[in-house]
Amino acid sequence: LTVLNAGRRYLKVEDLSGKVFVTSGLGGMSGAQAKAAVIAGCVGIIAEVDEAALLKRYKQGWLMEISNNLDHCIARLRDARKNKVALSLGYHGNVVDLWERLVYELDTTGELLVDLGSDQTSCHNPFSGGYYPVQLGFEEAKQLLSTSPGKFRTLVQESLRRQVAAINRLADKGMFFWDYGNAFLLEAQRAGADVEKRGANKTEFRYPSYVQHIMG
Repeated sequence: LTVLNAGRRYLKVEDLSGKVFVTSGLGGMSGAQAKAAVIAGCVGIIAEVDEAALLKRYKQGWLMEISNNLDHCIARLRDARKNKVALSLGYHGNVVDLWERLVYELDTTGELLVDLGSDQTSCHNPFSGGYYPVQLGFEEAKQLLSTSPGKFRTLVQESLRRQVAAINRLADKGMFFWDYGNAFLLEAQRAGADVEKRGANKTEFRYPSYVQHIMG
C-alpha cells in the first residue's frame, strides 16, 4: 500500500509498471519491500549488506533475483523498466554505492533511472549494527564496531551524508523519496546531511513521512 500510494500521490499514476523503486533493507520488517514491489508491479532494487538476510528472502520467494554486481543490477533495471516487467532484485552491497551509481548514470547518460526511493535500514539504532557504513565491507565493519565504536560512528555519519547527497541529486531531477519511519532522516540530520526543509523550522524535513503523507 505504501508503494502504491506513493505512486498515486507523487507520480500521479495508478499503474506502476515500468517504474523503479530503490530502497535498502531485507531484514525483519524491511524484507516485505521486495514482495511489495512485485505486487505493485514495479521494478524494485533493494540493497542489503547481510548476505544471510538476502538468501533468506530469496529462499522464501520474496526476492526474485540476487546480484553483488552493480553493472548487472543497472542492466537488469534498464531491461525490466523498458519491458515493464515486475522485478525484485536484491543487491548484495551497500545502498550508498547503489545511490551513487544511479547519480553516475544520471550524470553520464542523462537518464533518471529511479522514480521512487526510500530506506529501511535500522537507523533507530545506527551505531550498533543498524546501519553499515559504505566505506567498509560487512565483516570489516562488524569488526570495527567491536574494536573501535567511535570510529564506526564517524564512518556511519559520513556514509549518511553521502547517501543523502546522492538522494538529493536524484530528487532534484524528479525522483520522489520518503522516510519509512526508521529514523533515517533524523540520523542524517544529526550527521549534518542536507535534509531540512527549505524555509521551514528545523524539525521539518525536505522528504515526507510514509505515515503522515502517504498512508494518511
